[in-house]
Amino acid sequence: MPARTGAQYIAGLRERSAEIYINGEQVKDVTTHPALCNGVRTMANLYDMQHDPALRDEMTYTSPTTGDRVGLSFITPRTIDELEQRRVMMTHWARATCGMIGRTPDFLNVTIMSLAAAGDYFARNRPEFKDNIHRYYEYVRENDLALTHTLANVQRTRSPLAVPMPQDDRSDVALKIVRETDAGIVVRGARVMATLGPLSDEVAVYLASSRRVPADDAERYTFAFSIPCNTPGLKFLCRESLDYGRSHFDHPLGSRFEEQDSIVFFNDVLVPWERVFLLGDVDLSNNMVMDTSQYNHSRHQSVAKNVVKCEFMLGLANLMVHTLGSGQLPHVQQMMAEIIENLEVTRACLRSAESEAKIDRWGVMCPSTTPLMIACKLFIRMYPRMTEILHLLGSSSLMALPTEADLNGPLASEIERYLETDTSSAEERVRLFRLAWDACCSAFGSRQTLYERFFQGDDLLNAGILYNFYDRTPMTDWVREFLEQE
Repeated sequence: MPARTGAQYIAGLRERSAEIYINGEQVKDVTTHPALCNGVRTMANLYDMQHDPALRDEMTYTSPTTGDRVGLSFITPRTIDELEQRRVMMTHWARATCGMIGRTPDFLNVTIMSLAAAGDYFARNRPEFKDNIHRYYEYVRENDLALTHTLANVQRTRSPLAVPMPQDDRSDVALKIVRETDAGIVVRGARVMATLGPLSDEVAVYLASSRRVPADDAERYTFAFSIPCNTPGLKFLCRESLDYGRSHFDHPLGSRFEEQDSIVFFNDVLVPWERVFLLGDVDLSNNMVMDTSQYNHSRHQSVAKNVVKCEFMLGLANLMVHTLGSGQLPHVQQMMAEIIENLEVTRACLRSAESEAKIDRWGVMCPSTTPLMIACKLFIRMYPRMTEILHLLGSSSLMALPTEADLNGPLASEIERYLETDTSSAEERVRLFRLAWDACCSAFGSRQTLYERFFQGDDLLNAGILYNFYDRTPMTDWVREFLEQE
């Protein structure tokens, strides 16, 4: 099958219905459920973009296996030009969602590509695992599947007395192997946080770069695999939906871009051997994300999305300033300059990562690690600050917000008379500030801030990763040499 259409994506979710729960009830059909259907519709629109004649060459490429057109996010880049082409494709999807869906399918597409390209890494564990990851990559690419992933176990405690290592990824509720059979491994436990879980075809399970498996009892906790979301024994528990069934006018973001987050319960789930990529090797598991270059490729997607998100926040803030006529106030200019700085620094890191890309040990053109690390670490602080700036720019205009119904209700004439500004009508003002509210004040906006704070690991953890990764030796040696000069 070539790149899917939106209709094919929706049909797939119906045909391979997973066990999804929300608000205490099981979801019969995610494509029609009021809490999920608008997210499904947005995902379908992304898939339809692959068939837009004006975007075809920027969204797809020719499969090396079938000759069909497949999603460009699956490409194994061999040149910087191909890396840039992939970024253009990812930018199209990010713009279509205003950067508000962090787990569009390209995130896991580039992940599975990088793992397959590093097949020899998995062969160190068992030779057949190399074949498994190669076949799986081709299967996902040729069927254009949407994947979620779940990387961290549910934590019982963060007490250092109970958990000596903060990154220790093991507890009595952790996902673990309970037995091996001729058919595969059987796993039991719970994991978080499967963003896009109920809207996905498959779920990938491996260890996050921020986690570590302890050396003792490793065979029970060390694995990497991927299975269909409708696998027996697999259950997804969704958080409360942020799509309240309101109009695009009232909730312009939440009514479109609810990607959902879910806890995943594995109740003696059988993972067939052909879907197992790594098993029982602590070092390979702990180092997989970095040593396969998966970190670089997934962060390439993240930073491309973050550039778009900065652009959206800058455009939104600028419209707010224009509408309120506050652009000549020094403190407003200072805050606007801060958003501009965020955009340009993030964009510079992205371009640096591409221009400094090199062929890695697996023969893949790999974006440079350091610029991506810095961009992701900075964004943990940038995004909450940008939402705070929207609060400060909007002030009471974010609170005095009529609904769409109010604009057509008995006070419509009063709203039109008193809420217009020198540069916009009352309706234009309300529409704009309802968007700003949804970006920074609503439940949807708050979830966006929480997501950007933690989806890449917290700020302290990222500081440690950067500190331990970055080679400070040349600078240190230079200072030593200077000190030794007479």
